[in-house]
Formats: sequence, C-alpha cells, structure tokens
Amino acid sequence: MSEPKLGTAEEPVGALDPAITRYLRHLRQERAYSSHTYQNYQRDLALLYDHIQAALPSVNWSAVNTQHIRELVAGRHRQGAAGRSLQRLLSSIRGFFNYLLREGEVSHNPAKGLRAPRSARKLPQVLDAEQVAMLVEVPGDELLMVRDRALLELFYSSGLRLSELTQLNLRDLDLGMASVRVLGKGQKVRQVPVGRKAMQALELWLQRRSEWAAPEQVALFVGRTGKRLSARSIQQRMARHARTQGLDRHVHPHLLRHSFASHILESSQDLRAVQELLGHADISTTQIYTHLDYQHLARVYDQAHPRARRRK
Repeated sequence: MSEPKLGTAEEPVGALDPAITRYLRHLRQERAYSSHTYQNYQRDLALLYDHIQAALPSVNWSAVNTQHIRELVAGRHRQGAAGRSLQRLLSSIRGFFNYLLREGEVSHNPAKGLRAPRSARKLPQVLDAEQVAMLVEVPGDELLMVRDRALLELFYSSGLRLSELTQLNLRDLDLGMASVRVLGKGQKVRQVPVGRKAMQALELWLQRRSEWAAPEQVALFVGRTGKRLSARSIQQRMARHARTQGLDRHVHPHLLRHSFASHILESSQDLRAVQELLGHADISTTQIYTHLDYQHLARVYDQAHPRARRRK
C-alpha cells in the first residue's frame, strides 16, 4: 500500500474527492479542530480514498462495505501500524461516514462496530514536583525571563494544552477570581483555577507587558516584536529552560500537562475533578463531570496542586 496523497491545508487531499474535502473543511471551520488533529484526519482519509479507489471501479461511498474497511485496517496492521494508529484510523473513518449519513449521501456506516487490535497502553511520562519547580522558577528580572516565568507557571498551574495557552487573551484572565477562561477542543470553554505562584508571576508580567505589546494587542503572551507568542516559540523556550536548569530529559509542553494531571490526581484521588480541569476531549467520558461546579474544582485544586498549597 503506497503512502497517501495529501493535499494542502486549503484544498485537503488535493481535489481527490469532494465528500472528503467537504468533511475536512467541516472539521476545520465548524468543529475548530487543531492543525495536528486535522492533519491526522487528512492522512487517514487519504488512506481510505486510496484503498477504495483500488477496491472499486470508481469511488462511490454508498458502495463501501464493512469488508472494505476491515481489509484496509488489516493491511495497515500487516505494514506494522500500531494499535493506536489503527484505532485513530477507524475513528476518522467512522466520523467521515457519520457525516455522510447526516448529509444523506450514504445509508449506513461501514466502520460501525469495527475494532482495531489493542496495543499496550503507554503511561505518559511526568516530571516530579521538584523537577517542575526547577523548570518554572526562571531566574532573572529581564522582561524575557519575567514573561517565561509567568508563562510556565500558568502552563503547569492550570494543566493547559499548548494550543490553549497560545490562544489566551488578556480578557481570559480573571485576577480577582484567580482563574483563566480556556477555549479547548471543539470550541468548548472551561474555567480553570490559577495557582498562587502563577498569579504572582502573571501580575509581574502584566505590569511590564506594555514594554513589548501595543495598546491594541489582545494576546496575553507576546514576544519582543509585540506579536502573539507562537507555539513553536514556547516549545523552544521551554526546552532552553530545561537545559539551563539541568533537567536531563526531553521536556515538551504536553509533559507539563501530564505532570499537572498526575500531581492533582495523586494528591486528591478525585478523578472527576481532574477530568474537568483538563477539559477531557471524549464526550462520553466528560458528560458525567458536568455537574461539578467551579467552587468544587477550586477546592480540589487548592488542596492538591503542589504550587497552590499555602505554607503553614
């Protein structure tokens, strides 16, 4: 099986198939999927297109059956694709056919009920509380260091995704409530507590932010040019601070999110609150947590977060 033919972000999967193009545009514009997730769907559906193009005289989605999908998954499995990749492939295909069902273009979902081979679940790596402290306590009073300290403290304090951090605006931060309004996956908004040390670091940054940011700039974190800080810049700064502080491991943005979740859960044993704080993407999992109010989350956070606890 050859590698799938990918199109540009503006014209997904080339112009291979109008239905796939419409669906991917739906994911980007209406579902507001991240670029990474969008590219995964794009790649998976290109694999599907190539397989169906070879299996049928012409690509006709209403003629695709369960056996076609099973053969695609089996072929990828023989090529060495991991169980997780196969699960994602099936999820992409199910989502595509569900879309076609809603649009009235097919009468059934051939991927419904199919399961991918299971793979061993890999536990996420985490930093311990001391390693986190080394990373986020950026020394120095230069504006660059003040910004990085505020950024890293908030990142870990609230368990944010990298994309959520980069999208934050000034209006999202509520200093009075010590909370931040986060726009997560699928345009879902959640309110997350901000720890004491993160608040202190943010207040110092906000006092000096205007040295770089123009009055009309709405982004919470900006670079020397006054523009919104990019995801790539944050990755580079984090890696630099890890090296400077002598952390002998690769430190990436999601590592802080994993560490946040691990530390809160370890201290609180409140899985539901942790899921709510993280803004879990899976609807079937997160629905049972919607009754938790912000006050409850704040109490769990204050009791469990290593950098929110007050010294006695």
